[in-house]
Amino acid sequence: MKIIGILAVIVLLVLAGLWLFTLFTAKRVEAGLPPEGRFVEVMGARLHVIEAGKGPTILLIHGLGGVARNFNYQVLGELATQFRVVAVDRPGSGYSSRHRRSSARLDVQADVMAGLIQALDLRRPLIVGHSLGGAVALATALRHPTQVSGLALVAPLTHLPQGVSKAFAGLTVRQSWLRRLIAWTLATPMTILNRDKVMNIVFGPEAAPEDFGVRGGGFLGLRPSQFIASSRDLNALEDVLPMMQQRYPTLQLPISILYGRQDRILDPAEQGQALKDIVPQAELTLVDGGHMLPITQPEVTTEFIRSSHDKVAAAPH
Repeated sequence: MKIIGILAVIVLLVLAGLWLFTLFTAKRVEAGLPPEGRFVEVMGARLHVIEAGKGPTILLIHGLGGVARNFNYQVLGELATQFRVVAVDRPGSGYSSRHRRSSARLDVQADVMAGLIQALDLRRPLIVGHSLGGAVALATALRHPTQVSGLALVAPLTHLPQGVSKAFAGLTVRQSWLRRLIAWTLATPMTILNRDKVMNIVFGPEAAPEDFGVRGGGFLGLRPSQFIASSRDLNALEDVLPMMQQRYPTLQLPISILYGRQDRILDPAEQGQALKDIVPQAELTLVDGGHMLPITQPEVTTEFIRSSHDKVAAAPH
């Protein structure tokens, strides 16, 4: 019994140490990377949005585990010379909070995006969705077609994948209590230890920029809140995405898709080509590159978005 007691004390001390390390890291990250934009209340969520420019409106939605800062590599700035651009931290990610009773389901996130469009008077924006943000963009167009003028999807998630990428394997925890325990103990130190391996999958075959942690907001992923939100997002996909897939043929708005041929997170054929095959007006562009095109190929991504807007402007209304 004495040995069990000693082991219990050791376990508690280790957990306390991990909790303190996580708390210290989160506070340090937040001190170094404070919110860049302003906050908007939508459906009980407090959304952090970064705005720039004037003109026709573009809404940028980031992917799983990402933040609005992912568009800081030229995309947002260059687009702002011609458009009014709004980049949003999705509910629960970055500095955006979720209503505590709110679901991570794609339909709920879509309703929040529609609410944001109304709150900011974006007047039928072109929605740019990267990765999971692509699924959110598609869900918004399906549920609120009159509030969206078109979609520019960059390496989008469009269909439920056959399996989860190794980069996100740690997010597959389904139990809420276990998710929080991991978030406040193991997630942060393991993310730091496995950084190079994960970045090689997420960015490969291209290299992650050395300043991604700060400029691209990568360090914000070290906070427990980001792990919890990302895990919820991932596990909620199966609730709505299969139903969305059946409704894609009903989409009437212009849709452009950009994919890297060597994407290591999502399969361009399973995701990009599959959407093009069932949506007649969808156009697919393939380039050499990986999954993080807004960061690794900002010029290509920016030109793709501009071209997508031109197609929307030319389309009959």
